[in-house]
Amino acid sequence: MENFLRPIYQEHASDTDTLGILVLEKTKPDSPITDNFDVILLIIVQEGEQAWYVKHYEFDDKTCALHIVKEDLLMKWIDTSEYRTAVEWIIYGKVIYDRNEFIYNLKGQLRDFPDSKRDLRKAIEFGKLVKSYSEAKELFESEEYKDSNSKILYSLHYLARLAVIEKGYYPEVTVWSQVKQIDLEVYKLYEEFIESNEEIKKRIQLMLIAMDYVIKNRAKVSVKHLLDIMDTRDDAWSYAELKSLQMITPYSLDLSAIIAYLVEKDIITTVRQETKGVGVYHRKYKMHQ
Repeated sequence: MENFLRPIYQEHASDTDTLGILVLEKTKPDSPITDNFDVILLIIVQEGEQAWYVKHYEFDDKTCALHIVKEDLLMKWIDTSEYRTAVEWIIYGKVIYDRNEFIYNLKGQLRDFPDSKRDLRKAIEFGKLVKSYSEAKELFESEEYKDSNSKILYSLHYLARLAVIEKGYYPEVTVWSQVKQIDLEVYKLYEEFIESNEEIKKRIQLMLIAMDYVIKNRAKVSVKHLLDIMDTRDDAWSYAELKSLQMITPYSLDLSAIIAYLVEKDIITTVRQETKGVGVYHRKYKMHQ
């Protein structure tokens, strides 16, 4: 395989824009990490005509997917989990070219997972979690039990990813294998839900109660990124002000669900501001004093 790949990556290795090249081979018949290609060739560049360029190859009854990705887009994927498979390419990929130890340092960053990036990722996963959990409750109350069941599974998955991030690791595709090793409380929730012999209504009801307790206990730590921002001033924030902040962009789509949850659990408080309309107020949010 090396003989077929070498002409492809050598051309890029000689380019001064190329920061690093990794190769990852498929080790199982079904391989989500390689999108079921026999090999992934990841080339990281500083600049490029396209932020992400993909090309597919065939050789000697094998398949290869070449991904050329700009550094800034790759870092966005890492920081926001927008394309988490790429993180696994970096973690497990074999380095075949590394300019100025770029990939070496990147792998180190993934191992260390600095607090600032961890806080952002926790807020992202928490937003997805509370939104999915709220939808599960609403569907349960509407007696849409099968749909509620599906939403709980989604919620458990987000909770698992949150648990992994809390422990200082990047969540992988095989997230439950990670959770089993580092957070038995969350793993037991998942195990009890999928192995329960209760009829569906009772199973969902019990899980909603259990998850409410677990989510509430993790809320403040999970949304530290948002609470730290809100705590930078004494005045209350309008929703529009918060949503417009670039720092919040990665979880802005779930910001409304996060705010609603924090108000419901009395973690932040609401402030009414008069408008020109009689009896109509702007609703703002601030930290408890």
